[in-house]
Parts: sequence; C-alpha cells; structure tokens
Amino acid sequence: MPLSFILDTDPGIDDAAAIAAALFSPELKLQLITTVAGNVSVEKTTRNALQLLHFWQADVPVAQGAATPLLRPLRDAAYVHGESGMEGYDFVDHQRQPLAKPAFIAIRDALMSAPEPLTLVAIGPLTNIALLLTQYPECKFNIRRLVIMGGSAGRGNFTPNAEFNIAIDPEAAERVFQSGIEIVMCGLDVTNQALLTPEYLATLPEVNQTGKMLHSLFSHYRSGSMGSGLRMHDLCAIAWLVRPELFTLRPCFVAVETQGTWTAGTTVVDIENRYERPENAQVALDLDVDGFRQWVAEVIALAP
Repeated sequence: MPLSFILDTDPGIDDAAAIAAALFSPELKLQLITTVAGNVSVEKTTRNALQLLHFWQADVPVAQGAATPLLRPLRDAAYVHGESGMEGYDFVDHQRQPLAKPAFIAIRDALMSAPEPLTLVAIGPLTNIALLLTQYPECKFNIRRLVIMGGSAGRGNFTPNAEFNIAIDPEAAERVFQSGIEIVMCGLDVTNQALLTPEYLATLPEVNQTGKMLHSLFSHYRSGSMGSGLRMHDLCAIAWLVRPELFTLRPCFVAVETQGTWTAGTTVVDIENRYERPENAQVALDLDVDGFRQWVAEVIALAP
C-alpha cells in the first residue's frame, strides 16, 4: 500500500521538484498540501502550489497556512527563488482555489479522519505544524512521524549557524522539537550533498514536460547558476520516505536556539550525547549521493 502523507511546503523552486516526487513516486499517496510563508509570502506559495497541481492535473486539496512566523516578521528568500517564488516558467491560468479553512485546521481534519496515523512532511518553516500542535495537542497521537527539511548539525545557510527554514521561525521549530512526536530531520548535512549534476540538469528538457518545466525554473534558481549543479534540499525529505536506506541517521537530542542576535535559529544537535538528554529526533548525517541521483532521475521520468 502506498504511504499516505501530508506535505507542508513553501513553493519555491526546489519545492516544485519535491512536489513532483510527492505526486509521482508510486510508493506515496499525497493526501493534502498545506502552504506557509517562507521562500515568498503565503499568498504566493499558495498560488504556486495551485499552479503546479494544475500543470499536472493533480487532484490534491490545498490549504493556505500561516502568513507570518509565530513571533517574528517574515524574512523571505525571493532573492533566491525570484519575486514570484517560481520565476522562469509561464503557467497557464486556472480557477483552482484553496480550501476555505486554514492549514492547521485542514491538517487536523485530515489526521482525525484518517483510518490510521499519517506521516507529515514539512519542507518550509514549521509555523503550521507548531500551530497544529498548540491548538490541537491531541492530534499528535494521529501523527505517525514528522519528516522535515530543516536544521543542521554543522553550519547554516541563512546565518553562519542557522538553516533557513528553522531561522525563519525558530519559536515554531522549538515547539515542534519539544512536542514528543517522532521526527526525522533531513538538514544541511545531507541536503548539501544532494547535488544534481549539470550534465543531468541539461537533459531535463528531453525527459518530459515536467523536465522542461523544472529546467525552466532551475534556470532562474539562484540567478541561474546551474554550472556547478544544484542542491535539491527539499527533495531529500521525499527521498527519505521512499528510499530511507540512502540516508545515515543518528538518534540525537536537538535543541533550537531562539535567542541571540547571532545564534537564533541554530539547531544544537548533540551527536555525542554530552547533555545526556533523551533523543528527540533521528538526524540524517550522510547520504548515498549516487543512489539519490538515480532515484531523482527515475521519479522525474515517471511524471507527465
């Protein structure tokens, strides 16, 4: 049976590739997409999610989520993804609309109506997940596990120590890591290894219409710097669902720093158990890069 799951996302160019894998991996069944402010505003991430679903003629409901972090103003990444969040491809007009309820309620409803616990995958800031766990704490018993793209056991990509998704809403991340739910953390330790080569990227337009669309987006990702390849950060969370054997995980205690001008958003990953605290996450520390690239090529080829 395919694994049923909910995807919380902030599309975003690399999110587009992750959504493709979420839809077309035969091992998966995507039940719901929820959007959050992150790479760009939540209005834009919602529009982008709906555009992608219309492109693929996919029948998956979308619920719009939090417009701002819990306690902070939004700092987006339009400088990476373009002003719209998905610059580079002209999507056709459509009449699709999000559900008439906010993301955290849509997630609650999906969890409570499912016949068995569902997996959540979050590849943006964790604001919606924190709201869910705060407003409906009973829902955590209906969550099989949470797989996130976020954090780092080493250096950051937004500040010297903090990864973008965690740094945008560290208070939300702190609540999630303290919640007691099972967490798989695919952070920069593995996502920085998830590099698609320039040679493969150049072949995408010949694969199918999805390849053409992704190549157009990638040509505008990080100002079109495909010459050295592209890191597919968000795809790692989907890859773990389908090919967990590609990842080396270690159970760790993870704390999220919410204070400090220079340190807010840092994930403190206690790999050597120096704090002697119970582990609260399975942290991915290494990746089979060749296996990852092979899986990406296979799943993109399965898309329309």
